[in-house]
Amino acid sequence: MKKIYLDHNATTPAHPEVVEAMLPYYHTYYGNASSIHCFGRDARKAMDDARDKIADLIGADPQEIVFTGGGTEADNFALKGVAWATEKEGNHIISSAIEHPAILNSCQYLEKRGFEVTYLPVDKYGLIDPLQVKEAITDKTIIISIMLANNEVGTIEPIAEIAEIARERGVYLHTDAIQAFGKIPINVTELKADLLSLSGHKINGPKGIGALYIRKGIRITSFLHGGHHERNRRAGTENVPALVGLGKAAELGACRIEEKTRRLTELRDRLHKGIMDMIDHVHLNGHPTLRLPNTLNLSFAFVEGESLLLNLDLKGIAASTGSACTSGTLDPSHVLMAMGIDPVLAQGSLRFSLGPDNTQEEIDTTVECLVEIVERLRMLSPLYSEKTAN
Repeated sequence: MKKIYLDHNATTPAHPEVVEAMLPYYHTYYGNASSIHCFGRDARKAMDDARDKIADLIGADPQEIVFTGGGTEADNFALKGVAWATEKEGNHIISSAIEHPAILNSCQYLEKRGFEVTYLPVDKYGLIDPLQVKEAITDKTIIISIMLANNEVGTIEPIAEIAEIARERGVYLHTDAIQAFGKIPINVTELKADLLSLSGHKINGPKGIGALYIRKGIRITSFLHGGHHERNRRAGTENVPALVGLGKAAELGACRIEEKTRRLTELRDRLHKGIMDMIDHVHLNGHPTLRLPNTLNLSFAFVEGESLLLNLDLKGIAASTGSACTSGTLDPSHVLMAMGIDPVLAQGSLRFSLGPDNTQEEIDTTVECLVEIVERLRMLSPLYSEKTAN
């Protein structure tokens, strides 16, 4: 049975060129990047090259890139680091109700330690209203953290507009760009972001590596203490093979990004149209146009998303019911709840997230399988029988 992977927002396969680039740094150039001998210098050069590639992709200065142990650490570093560095000036943080758990749980951690957090609502498409951001800012606000693109529904937020508001009030703006990185063009100057989080395994790079862009002049306190690594911003011996992989993934991600965006959009829309043409009582979650080119989140009435997911898996098709980081709970998605989706309908949601290797044949096969699965499951639903009887 051929397997079809449509869960690229959860993680992606490492690109063969990424793996090839990493391997020498496990057995040939294995030096510690902080060592001054030739082994260390080779590792340091590889690290600097990777930093340059990431900086080039987002329009940053290489010195503004700090390597982390992943996207979650980058998010934690941004929020906690700024909060601790500026707590004498204020204790108010602004975020949104649809952020990734790495942000939401960091906010809750800070709330328990005396900080105040405003969680902004979103509209039915998952969009933040910049005016609400402006109204939420107080004299005690120190940082605003709003994701660039939502990981579940793909909605792209008006970060540049929000950042302009933040600058007018002298407030830092952090954006979690982990899902957007490599899928849409990102330029930190155009976004006006002060801090921006990235992750390797979302862009066909290795797991366990990420980066935080920190604009020059931003005050931030490290929460890892040890050696003087990353210009005293993140202690710990650098994971050279992984950061080389991240750099290579960033380099590959920058190649023909407009062409890849167009192709992913075509495949996503083919999947959407196929499902809507063949299955009734299906609802799109997220903005119809302002969303990631690879992401499609749909709610299927009268069936449970978990049942759909398991039945697709039996046919070799991998999707998800939302964020991989919340897959252990049966509660409705906090993102869909914040968007005002009916809880029962939200329970029937599926997220399809496509990658560059997906084909039209895989999309058509997925539609065919879904038609059969949804029909069979709905036949078991008394609510569907009642609906069709009326």
